Amino acid sequence: MSTAAVARPVRTSRRRTRWPGRAGHLFVAAYVVLLIAFGVVPTLYAVYFAFTDAGDNFAGFANFAEAASDFRYLSAVGHVALYLVFWLASLVVFVVGLALLLHRLRSGAASRTLRFLYYIPGALAGSASVLVWLFMLDPSVSPVSFLLRALGFDTFGQVVAPGNLPVLFTLIAFWTGAGGWIVVMYGALNNISPDLLEAARIDGAGVWQTAWRIQIPLLRKWIVYMVILAFAGGTQLFVEPQLLSQASVGVAGHDYSLNQLSYDFAFQNNNVNTAAAISVELLVIGLAVAGVFVARSGFFDAD
Repeated sequence: MSTAAVARPVRTSRRRTRWPGRAGHLFVAAYVVLLIAFGVVPTLYAVYFAFTDAGDNFAGFANFAEAASDFRYLSAVGHVALYLVFWLASLVVFVVGLALLLHRLRSGAASRTLRFLYYIPGALAGSASVLVWLFMLDPSVSPVSFLLRALGFDTFGQVVAPGNLPVLFTLIAFWTGAGGWIVVMYGALNNISPDLLEAARIDGAGVWQTAWRIQIPLLRKWIVYMVILAFAGGTQLFVEPQLLSQASVGVAGHDYSLNQLSYDFAFQNNNVNTAAAISVELLVIGLAVAGVFVARSGFFDAD
């Protein structure tokens, strides 16, 4: 009787400890299936097209050379590069700064309200956010038309002039995507030991010194993670210039970004191979930049 009484709990305990592992494998398996179906397979498909011609013959780097020789290619590269400078700089400076200010409020009602307000724009899809900004940037209907006119813009065409596009795209991207990152950085700041911050205060460190010497260094990996994803997303610039081009009847240009140029090759010139070559270039650049940031930042080093 005593043996049976001891044996039953052991078997039950084994069943209970095995199930969490199985549940984890099921969740990971679902992700892996979706990753293969919508990530790996399309990528391999694009690589295949990038190195073959219309007759499915191996073409080497001919498609890459054709893309680079297009008269719109270098200007598209310059446009995306300039946008990335504005986008990444604003993201790092303002997201980290706003997260630090939010953290100073601690867990009061103001902090909860601001976190909710920061996150709301992220609920909009990219195309929906651009449509909102099309309304905001038209001086004839915008609720901030007085501000646009004070800046010297009387028509929608003047607002979306090519020279203004990097700033406009940065504003749209920041409004849509920065709020989620502010919340993430706020959560990371909450993980910093209060004892460490209290020790810094006792040693005479002010708000600025605490942020610069303690909080920001401890946020380094989160900042690197944000920059990697933001860079990858920034190189894929497409929805914003595409919709602005249609709304402005070509003032913004339908080949402003590399993704637009790839789209033009695929659906206007019926040249899927060159379009795939541009896509592979963007993939390689994104992986290379991610590799540099990960290696130089010690992203996977144990703290």
